[in-house]
Amino acid sequence: MPLAAREKLDVLLDELAASDLYDLQERYGLLFDRSRSLALHLFEHVHGESRDRGQAMVDLKTLYENAGFFITANDLPDFIPLFLEFLSTQPIAAARELLGQPAHILAAIAERLERRESNYKAVFDALVAIAEQQPERDAVEELLKGPDPDPMDFAALDAAWEEEEVNFGPAAQSQSSCGRDGLQSRLRHASRAVKSPAA
Repeated sequence: MPLAAREKLDVLLDELAASDLYDLQERYGLLFDRSRSLALHLFEHVHGESRDRGQAMVDLKTLYENAGFFITANDLPDFIPLFLEFLSTQPIAAARELLGQPAHILAAIAERLERRESNYKAVFDALVAIAEQQPERDAVEELLKGPDPDPMDFAALDAAWEEEEVNFGPAAQSQSSCGRDGLQSRLRHASRAVKSPAA
Protein backbone atom coordinates (compact mmCIF):
# COMPACT_ATOMS: atom_id res chain seq x y z
CA MET A 1 0.00 0.00 0.00
CA PRO A 2 1.40 3.43 -0.86
CA LEU A 3 2.71 5.48 2.05
CA ALA A 4 0.22 8.31 1.40
CA ALA A 5 -2.69 5.87 1.69
CA ARG A 6 -1.31 4.49 4.98
CA GLU A 7 -0.91 7.99 6.39
CA LYS A 8 -4.55 8.83 5.59
CA LEU A 9 -5.64 5.62 7.28
CA ASP A 10 -3.64 6.66 10.35
CA VAL A 11 -5.58 9.95 10.44
CA LEU A 12 -8.87 8.01 10.40
CA LEU A 13 -7.67 5.63 13.11
CA ASP A 14 -6.58 8.52 15.32
CA GLU A 15 -9.98 10.15 14.81
CA LEU A 16 -11.80 6.94 15.73
CA ALA A 17 -9.64 6.43 18.82
CA ALA A 18 -10.26 9.96 20.08
CA SER A 19 -14.02 10.20 19.42
CA ASP A 20 -17.03 9.29 21.52
CA LEU A 21 -18.39 5.85 20.61
CA TYR A 22 -22.01 7.04 20.32
CA ASP A 23 -20.98 9.92 18.06
CA LEU A 24 -19.04 7.50 15.88
CA GLN A 25 -22.01 5.14 15.63
CA GLU A 26 -24.35 7.98 14.68
CA ARG A 27 -21.97 9.29 12.04
CA TYR A 28 -21.40 5.82 10.60
CA GLY A 29 -25.15 5.22 10.39
CA LEU A 30 -25.77 8.56 8.68
CA LEU A 31 -23.08 7.81 6.12
CA PHE A 32 -23.54 4.16 5.27
CA ASP A 33 -27.00 3.11 6.46
CA ARG A 34 -29.12 6.08 5.42
CA SER A 35 -27.44 6.97 2.15
CA ARG A 36 -28.04 4.63 -0.77
CA SER A 37 -25.16 6.23 -2.66
CA LEU A 38 -22.77 5.07 0.09
CA ALA A 39 -24.34 1.64 0.61
CA LEU A 40 -21.82 -0.99 1.69
CA HIS A 41 -23.35 -3.58 -0.65
CA LEU A 42 -21.54 -3.80 -3.96
CA PHE A 43 -24.51 -4.84 -6.07
CA GLU A 44 -26.63 -1.98 -4.76
CA HIS A 45 -24.49 0.29 -6.91
CA VAL A 46 -24.76 -1.70 -10.15
CA HIS A 47 -28.08 -3.55 -9.89
CA GLY A 48 -30.17 -1.61 -7.36
CA GLU A 49 -33.28 -3.68 -6.71
CA SER A 50 -33.35 -5.33 -10.14
CA ARG A 51 -33.69 -9.08 -10.59
CA ASP A 52 -30.07 -9.24 -11.74
CA ARG A 53 -28.98 -8.59 -8.18
CA GLY A 54 -30.32 -11.95 -6.96
CA GLN A 55 -28.33 -13.94 -9.52
CA ALA A 56 -25.23 -11.86 -8.81
CA MET A 57 -25.61 -12.72 -5.11
CA VAL A 58 -25.88 -16.42 -5.92
CA ASP A 59 -22.77 -16.23 -8.12
CA LEU A 60 -20.76 -14.45 -5.44
CA LYS A 61 -21.88 -16.87 -2.72
CA THR A 62 -20.88 -19.76 -5.00
CA LEU A 63 -17.47 -18.16 -5.51
CA TYR A 64 -17.00 -18.05 -1.74
CA GLU A 65 -18.12 -21.63 -1.23
CA ASN A 66 -15.94 -22.99 -4.05
CA ALA A 67 -12.98 -21.45 -2.22
CA GLY A 68 -14.07 -23.06 1.09
CA PHE A 69 -15.54 -19.88 2.61
CA PHE A 70 -19.04 -20.22 4.07
CA ILE A 71 -21.10 -17.31 5.32
CA THR A 72 -22.25 -17.82 8.90
CA ALA A 73 -23.13 -14.19 9.68
CA ASN A 74 -26.46 -12.64 8.76
CA ASP A 75 -24.93 -10.64 5.89
CA LEU A 76 -25.48 -10.61 2.16
CA PRO A 77 -22.58 -11.89 0.03
CA ASP A 78 -21.93 -8.44 -1.48
CA PHE A 79 -21.49 -6.70 1.89
CA ILE A 80 -18.09 -5.04 1.48
CA PRO A 81 -16.66 -6.07 4.91
CA LEU A 82 -17.67 -9.68 4.17
CA PHE A 83 -16.16 -9.50 0.67
CA LEU A 84 -12.92 -8.19 2.20
CA GLU A 85 -12.91 -10.95 4.81
CA PHE A 86 -13.17 -13.48 1.99
CA LEU A 87 -10.31 -11.78 0.12
CA SER A 88 -8.16 -12.02 3.24
CA THR A 89 -8.35 -15.82 3.00
CA GLN A 90 -7.13 -15.90 -0.60
CA PRO A 91 -3.62 -15.79 -2.09
CA ILE A 92 -2.53 -12.17 -2.54
CA ALA A 93 -2.60 -12.26 -6.36
CA ALA A 94 -6.15 -13.69 -6.45
CA ALA A 95 -7.30 -11.25 -3.78
CA ARG A 96 -5.94 -8.25 -5.68
CA GLU A 97 -7.50 -9.48 -8.92
CA LEU A 98 -10.94 -9.89 -7.32
CA LEU A 99 -10.63 -6.54 -5.53
CA GLY A 100 -9.99 -4.89 -8.88
CA GLN A 101 -13.35 -6.01 -10.27
CA PRO A 102 -15.49 -3.66 -8.12
CA ALA A 103 -12.74 -0.98 -7.97
CA HIS A 104 -14.98 1.49 -9.82
CA ILE A 105 -17.61 1.11 -7.07
CA LEU A 106 -15.01 1.63 -4.33
CA ALA A 107 -13.63 4.70 -6.14
CA ALA A 108 -17.11 6.20 -6.51
CA ILE A 109 -17.81 5.69 -2.80
CA ALA A 110 -14.46 7.35 -2.01
CA GLU A 111 -15.37 10.40 -4.09
CA ARG A 112 -18.75 10.71 -2.42
CA LEU A 113 -17.08 10.50 0.98
CA GLU A 114 -14.66 13.23 -0.09
CA ARG A 115 -17.65 15.49 -0.88
CA ARG A 116 -18.77 14.93 2.71
CA GLU A 117 -15.25 15.61 4.02
CA SER A 118 -15.22 12.18 5.67
CA ASN A 119 -11.98 10.51 6.66
CA TYR A 120 -13.60 7.15 5.85
CA LYS A 121 -12.53 7.99 2.30
CA ALA A 122 -9.07 6.70 3.29
CA VAL A 123 -10.39 3.13 3.56
CA PHE A 124 -11.76 3.11 0.01
CA ASP A 125 -8.71 4.88 -1.42
CA ALA A 126 -6.51 2.22 0.18
CA LEU A 127 -8.60 -0.58 -1.32
CA VAL A 128 -8.38 0.96 -4.78
CA ALA A 129 -4.63 1.45 -4.34
CA ILE A 130 -3.99 -2.24 -3.62
CA ALA A 131 -6.38 -3.59 -6.27
CA GLU A 132 -4.69 -5.15 -9.28
CA GLN A 133 -6.91 -3.37 -11.80
CA GLN A 134 -7.48 0.35 -11.40
CA PRO A 135 -11.01 1.64 -12.03
CA GLU A 136 -11.94 2.99 -15.43
CA ARG A 137 -12.84 6.66 -15.08
CA ASP A 138 -15.92 6.28 -17.31
CA ALA A 139 -17.34 3.58 -15.02
CA VAL A 140 -16.75 5.75 -11.95
CA GLU A 141 -18.39 8.77 -13.60
CA GLU A 142 -21.41 6.67 -14.54
CA LEU A 143 -21.91 5.68 -10.91
CA LEU A 144 -21.45 9.26 -9.75
CA LYS A 145 -24.33 10.38 -11.98
CA GLY A 146 -26.79 8.74 -9.59
CA PRO A 147 -28.55 10.66 -6.83
CA ASP A 148 -26.51 11.43 -3.74
CA PRO A 149 -28.94 12.98 -1.25
CA ASP A 150 -28.05 14.59 2.04
CA PRO A 151 -28.80 12.00 4.78
CA MET A 152 -30.74 14.68 6.66
CA ASP A 153 -32.97 15.43 3.64
CA PHE A 154 -35.73 12.92 4.38
CA ALA A 155 -37.76 13.64 1.24
CA ALA A 156 -34.72 13.04 -0.97
CA LEU A 157 -33.90 9.85 0.96
CA ASP A 158 -37.44 8.55 0.50
CA ALA A 159 -37.20 9.22 -3.23
CA ALA A 160 -33.81 7.49 -3.46
CA TRP A 161 -35.11 4.38 -1.67
CA GLU A 162 -38.37 4.24 -3.62
CA GLU A 163 -38.77 0.80 -5.15
CA GLU A 164 -37.79 0.58 -8.77
CA GLU A 165 -40.05 -0.86 -11.44
CA VAL A 166 -39.29 -4.52 -12.16
CA ASN A 167 -39.00 -5.37 -15.85
CA PHE A 168 -39.10 -8.83 -17.38
CA GLY A 169 -37.99 -10.28 -20.69
CA PRO A 170 -35.31 -9.20 -23.19
CA ALA A 171 -35.86 -5.49 -22.50
CA ALA A 172 -34.85 -6.00 -18.88
CA GLN A 173 -31.51 -7.51 -19.93
CA SER A 174 -30.73 -4.58 -22.21
CA GLN A 175 -31.48 -2.12 -19.41
CA SER A 176 -29.01 -3.73 -17.01
CA SER A 177 -26.37 -1.25 -15.88
CA CYS A 178 -23.70 -3.92 -16.05
CA GLY A 179 -24.35 -5.67 -19.33
CA ARG A 180 -22.19 -8.58 -20.41
CA ASP A 181 -18.99 -6.92 -19.27
CA GLY A 182 -20.27 -5.96 -15.84
CA LEU A 183 -19.40 -7.16 -12.38
CA GLN A 184 -21.75 -10.14 -12.55
CA SER A 185 -20.06 -11.74 -15.55
CA ARG A 186 -16.62 -10.96 -14.14
CA LEU A 187 -17.50 -12.66 -10.87
CA ARG A 188 -18.71 -15.71 -12.80
CA HIS A 189 -15.38 -15.76 -14.60
CA ALA A 190 -13.55 -15.41 -11.29
CA SER A 191 -15.59 -18.28 -9.90
CA ARG A 192 -14.41 -20.53 -12.72
CA ALA A 193 -10.82 -19.37 -12.18
CA VAL A 194 -10.97 -20.25 -8.49
CA LYS A 195 -12.31 -23.72 -9.29
CA SER A 196 -9.65 -24.58 -11.85
CA PRO A 197 -6.55 -24.84 -9.57
CA ALA A 198 -8.33 -27.42 -7.41
CA ALA A 199 -9.32 -29.51 -10.43
